[in-house]
Amino acid sequence: MVNFSSPGVYVIEKDLSNYPTSINPSVVGVVGFADQGPINKPKLITSQEGLLQLFGNPTEQIPGQGLEGAIEILETTNSMYYIRAADAATAADASSTVQIGACPAFVVSSHSRLLTEATTNLTSADVGMTGGNSLYLTVQLVADGANVYNTPKNFDIPAGTAAGDQNDPAYAIKKIVGGTLEGAAIGAYFDTTDLSNVWVAGGYAGSGVTLYASAFSGSGRTAADAWNILVPVDQSDGTSTWGAASTVTCYGMSYSTSGSTKSLGYEVQSLYPGTGYNEGTKSDGTTSGYSAQIMRTGGRTSTLQVNRDGAAAEAFNVSLVASADYAEDQINTGTDNAKSVYIKASFMSGNDDISPTPVPTFQSTLSNFISVGTLGGRDSSGGSYNATDGRFNKFVEGTYALAGGATGNQGDDELIGGVTNKTGLYGLDDDTLNISLAIIPGNNSQTVQDTLVTLAESSQNFLAAVSPPQGLTTVQQAIDWSNGQSDERTAALNSNFAAIYWPWVQTYDNFAAKDRWYDPAIYAIRQMAYTDEVGDPWFAPAGVVRGRLTKPSEVEVSVNQGDRDTMYSGGNVINPIVNFPQQGIMIFGQRTAQRDSTALDRVNVRRLMIQVKKLLLNSTRRFVFEPNDSTTWEKIVGVVDPMMDDIRRRQGLVDYKVVCDETTNTSVRIDRNEMWCKVLLKPTKAAEVVVFELNLTNQAAQI
Repeated sequence: MVNFSSPGVYVIEKDLSNYPTSINPSVVGVVGFADQGPINKPKLITSQEGLLQLFGNPTEQIPGQGLEGAIEILETTNSMYYIRAADAATAADASSTVQIGACPAFVVSSHSRLLTEATTNLTSADVGMTGGNSLYLTVQLVADGANVYNTPKNFDIPAGTAAGDQNDPAYAIKKIVGGTLEGAAIGAYFDTTDLSNVWVAGGYAGSGVTLYASAFSGSGRTAADAWNILVPVDQSDGTSTWGAASTVTCYGMSYSTSGSTKSLGYEVQSLYPGTGYNEGTKSDGTTSGYSAQIMRTGGRTSTLQVNRDGAAAEAFNVSLVASADYAEDQINTGTDNAKSVYIKASFMSGNDDISPTPVPTFQSTLSNFISVGTLGGRDSSGGSYNATDGRFNKFVEGTYALAGGATGNQGDDELIGGVTNKTGLYGLDDDTLNISLAIIPGNNSQTVQDTLVTLAESSQNFLAAVSPPQGLTTVQQAIDWSNGQSDERTAALNSNFAAIYWPWVQTYDNFAAKDRWYDPAIYAIRQMAYTDEVGDPWFAPAGVVRGRLTKPSEVEVSVNQGDRDTMYSGGNVINPIVNFPQQGIMIFGQRTAQRDSTALDRVNVRRLMIQVKKLLLNSTRRFVFEPNDSTTWEKIVGVVDPMMDDIRRRQGLVDYKVVCDETTNTSVRIDRNEMWCKVLLKPTKAAEVVVFELNLTNQAAQI
């Protein structure tokens, strides 16, 4: 307590507003396979679109029905954790190496530089330059055999403006330095190492790019106007031989990414392992998988576009220059701090990732970037390059298909996973996820199902829905399976944390464009989530109101009243799915797999108790370490009693009582630092059998 020593007015604030928290009862855990996405990590999924974006589309080649089931369940809940089970050791990322190359370029040289470099074969007269002339430049850029311009492009560049520089075309072209001559196709760049020249480079990089240029001193662009001020750049070493001409042909080049112990490129990899990232062609002729597409954007930058199934998915502005768009900063180099949803990327040398120093300016040679690699381009005579000093380096335009991805082993062992590192279904064992329903769709392995049910019992956090395998043709076969008397199952299921549903149902698969048989447990979980949406978890997820299935069109086996009686009584615990002639297909049972006759042999009661447990834990954790006395006991009752009353008013309980006093907290328990609170519950039972008693009377009877 605060001790007040002097007169005054004091305000003391105490928070006595304890109230029970709210818990989402419809968080579903789905364990299954996929051919892309993170492995063995529960990922929160809030929509069908989010599921498909992260884990890809379902296909019949993927074992089980994890993705198919998740899609159906997400129609009635927006809270799901999907665990992609796979063996990480046998999985591999898909990848492709984006080429790096140099753009074709020439120098527009100044008068003074030409005279300085003059030889017996080059004089000022050969330059043909007269004072104050403007520069009339004609260019054509050819990329992979296609002209960038329909006709050669003409540029009119006025003479220089500085006094004494009127005769220098290089000074004239400086007027557009820092910009471009023609958007992304042709650009002019000032050489900071040689102030007497200006470079003109094409916006494409690679050995398939050629730049043609002609210079004239008159606007007529005739032979008489030819002006010998263009110097082609040999990209093999980033230098120029000062044999100026009026017409030049300049070649780009590509750096080799293979066939050498030293290789240079930008390796793009799928963010996660899987065959779903490999680009290919589907049976209908459409594109599947992923690719990285480099597109020209002008200057030093390129657009790296990620294509998914043949369509643009995301794009990044990237360059090799030390700037905000430096490629290594724009795209994540791993799965952490991911800027891309689909890929990671990094510069590579041989088989080792490197941390290169980026080119400080676009005109710098690649040796300032990283001095490795061999060239795969041409020089002016058509020969091969053998150096690494090309200027104006960019990514080479093209589409680079991702390949080599491997999904990894996908079997029962991967679905089960491991307890220690929480892989496979053990990823569901996390209180922070708040999973209340769990399923492994399309897998009917006894070992997998038993492990899931055992985890549900030990954690007491969720109800597991399971089913017999597809292909059973009689009710007796399904009963034998549930009782452990079949080849597929040798031990009976007996747990109030599990529920069995049968038979399988036929649903149209939009991805396969045909009808397929779906695991009935999928729709059991779906209807439980739907029940939470229209009611509460303690309502029975069965019958016309909450158990009607609108998507399935057929049941694998038709069950009549006698079949349902056998499946649902006499120690049998299978919840039938029935196709009623006029009312359609619906779940017509809500038994748990518990064989003993207690309140917990019904799904609605088990789900009630799961919800109550979570509400109690979340609402009363604040009382841990509080004084173990009547004051705290009263506070606990003050929190729990309204909670139970709320459930009663919402038809979850018929009656209840909360006791937390000296009768539950004996001196022995207090000495052991224990505080006990007893909650007695009378759960509301579902009216599963509705009986109408018809009494006939004679005419004299009084009704």
